[in-house]
Amino acid sequence: MAIPYVREIEFEYGIVEQVSPLIRRVIANNPGPFTYVGTGVYIIGHGEVAVIDPGPEDAEHFEALKRALEGETVTHVLVTHGHSDHSPLATPLAQWAGCKTYAKNCGV
Repeated sequence: MAIPYVREIEFEYGIVEQVSPLIRRVIANNPGPFTYVGTGVYIIGHGEVAVIDPGPEDAEHFEALKRALEGETVTHVLVTHGHSDHSPLATPLAQWAGCKTYAKNCGV
């Protein structure tokens, strides 16, 4: 049985999209063989939120996340793994938001 990969995705880099009632996504402009169109950064919740895998340390992407988080309180930055497309922005984002970063064995 083949895995039905969804290969069509409509998005704009740096724009926050609602993907479910409690989850929003911002895609970083870092397309490649491992990231496909770019790293998906997920914002969970409303009001008080967690950010999962904040992405690469890129000024435009960081500004896009700040815009997406306007009016929110970031309580946690979570890193699922330490790859360069997922974790480098974790510390700068947590410092900006005044929260902690949670990661296991990621070097963050």
